[in-house]
Amino acid sequence: MSKPESESEPTPDEYGTAQSESEFESDPVEAFDDAIDMDLRSGADDCYKCSTCDTSCPVAEVDDEFPGPKFQGPEQWRLKRGDDHDIDPSITDCSNCMRCDNACPSSVPLSQMHNTARGEYVEGLAPSLWNAEDAIADGEYREALSYLGDIPAELSIEFVRNRVLSNYGTMAGLGSKFPRLTNFVMSNRITKEVNDRLLGITGERDFPEFADQTFREWWRERGGPKVESADKRVAYFHGDYSNYNTPEVAKAMVRVYERFGYEIRVPTQRCSGTPMFANGMLRDARRAAEVNVTNLGDFIDRGYDVIASCTSCSMALRQEYPELFDFEETEKVSVHTYEALEYLRIHEDLEGELRDVKDVEFPDLAYHAPCHARNQGISTQAVELLSEAEGFEIEDVGDSCSGISGTYGWKTEKYDKSMQIGEDMFEHMRDAEGDTGLTECPTCAMQMGHGTGYEIRHPLEVLEAALVN
Repeated sequence: MSKPESESEPTPDEYGTAQSESEFESDPVEAFDDAIDMDLRSGADDCYKCSTCDTSCPVAEVDDEFPGPKFQGPEQWRLKRGDDHDIDPSITDCSNCMRCDNACPSSVPLSQMHNTARGEYVEGLAPSLWNAEDAIADGEYREALSYLGDIPAELSIEFVRNRVLSNYGTMAGLGSKFPRLTNFVMSNRITKEVNDRLLGITGERDFPEFADQTFREWWRERGGPKVESADKRVAYFHGDYSNYNTPEVAKAMVRVYERFGYEIRVPTQRCSGTPMFANGMLRDARRAAEVNVTNLGDFIDRGYDVIASCTSCSMALRQEYPELFDFEETEKVSVHTYEALEYLRIHEDLEGELRDVKDVEFPDLAYHAPCHARNQGISTQAVELLSEAEGFEIEDVGDSCSGISGTYGWKTEKYDKSMQIGEDMFEHMRDAEGDTGLTECPTCAMQMGHGTGYEIRHPLEVLEAALVN
């Protein structure tokens, strides 16, 4: 079937040419004028202090000094009704696992409160830096210079570290230019020691290796989509990690979806913002979200749904964007976004296809459901699906948090706590029959491999082995 004229040739944003923020015709949209003006008090009043959120919090379980999500959310917002209460610094100890959202019987917007409070707290740590960046974005360079003198005094090593971790895509974009050299340098014992002592990035973990070829490079090299369809169309949000570190997951997604006749497009995109939310870098997250919403919204208008192979990415697009930002098409992107396996289960007979699979040999699997999968109601889908297929043995290792929570477990001062949180998962993995882990979350995969030494796979790679290879 031929395409409409507007889609007959690849467009720059499909094949990865960066679209700068200056190319947008409209001025940047403020997420909110002031964090205090986001009125969450009605949500705070819905809290009746049952403490269910506190008992579900993995950080509170291992850190006696952490006051828990009830205080970080509704209690702080009650206190903010008076203007003499600052955000408590303990808000930065929240890992943003969002399990409290799922636990609350009153649907109090806990993670929204946490993200907003964390953003306000971080905003106050380096106001001159943010003001200078705003002035530069507005072309007010003299005004920007007026802030420069105050910036060094405001910046702490912890702030710099958190911003580096939050903007992983920027650093990964540089490192992936010379992947083998970067991998050698980052795996060096001296580099780990320097990062640990100077930046507070733990040296206990092995830095994830960069692939020799990014997913987007592979996508351009193959010439983009190999299937055309008028009614089965998806725009793929791959995220930074699948692009730079695990392109095999993204390639598996492409091959599986094309096996079912889907036309796939890969819009220009930036980080989903999940690590930025967790570190209070809401201005960075807003800038990334504006690019994503604009580009994904354009594909939705052309008849595409959005899919993500990372549960934290789909969570950001579906829940955190509409909670925190008021861009024009945010809600539209939210309702048209799906996790990749979820989307196939809705639209295809995956169970039936897998029941017909014969003679596939695959290691027994120990599956961990990411916290952000639980929040989307898709925590059991991989086990339900793969249990239908011959040749696959899969075991759910329980509902505990992996403990890494994105950047949380990469911080020197949080490393031991992250391992304490993950110990229940490690123990269940060791007790499982399989010695290959399975999960949809890339950072959960890091933690699973780190704590057990197992190889970790993504459900899309298992589907590829069963249905494509």
